[in-house]
Amino acid sequence: MNIFGYVRVSSTDQNEDRQMLAMQEKSVPEKNIYVDKQSGKDFNRPQYQKLVKKLKPGDLLYILSIDRLGRNYEEIQRQWRVLTKDIGIDICVIDMPLLDTRNGKDLMGTFIADLVLQILSFVAENERVNIKKRQAEGIAAAKQKGVRFGRPEIPPPDNFAEIVAAWEAKKIPFAEAIRQCGMSEATFYRRLREYRLAKK
Repeated sequence: MNIFGYVRVSSTDQNEDRQMLAMQEKSVPEKNIYVDKQSGKDFNRPQYQKLVKKLKPGDLLYILSIDRLGRNYEEIQRQWRVLTKDIGIDICVIDMPLLDTRNGKDLMGTFIADLVLQILSFVAENERVNIKKRQAEGIAAAKQKGVRFGRPEIPPPDNFAEIVAAWEAKKIPFAEAIRQCGMSEATFYRRLREYRLAKK
């Protein structure tokens, strides 16, 4: 039997230390801990897919909480069946001792575990839906207050007209013109259109 751990955070700037500490406390070998830094909306995650290919019947997989496995109700149920029934591994959800397939292999134990799994996977998806709703509401409120999203716009330099004139007269190449302006090609052309419209 090999022991594995799966860790997931929603984005690259989130910290996985708490989950890693939980894996260490369960003596999961570091080389057997798979970490994904992306959303739990589906299971198309590179490290999760690698992990599944490594698992063999009788192996044990630790996850800290069910929402680290995923946040899609139906997909969590399906993956749980794939892992426990099709591959034949045991899963231990550290934060929820009732979700430890090593215990209660009888009918009642299986029934309780399935029930808990359904409730927790529903809660995980519901939280994902609520997070998306809160994000959308937050963005809408910020836009109403005039907050702009995306990269800040680069204003043309004070000598933009001189740079344009030099470029148009072929005194400097295009690459030098955008370098002097400190802009991308697309921004330069946008500012050039605005500049020409203002001159009309």
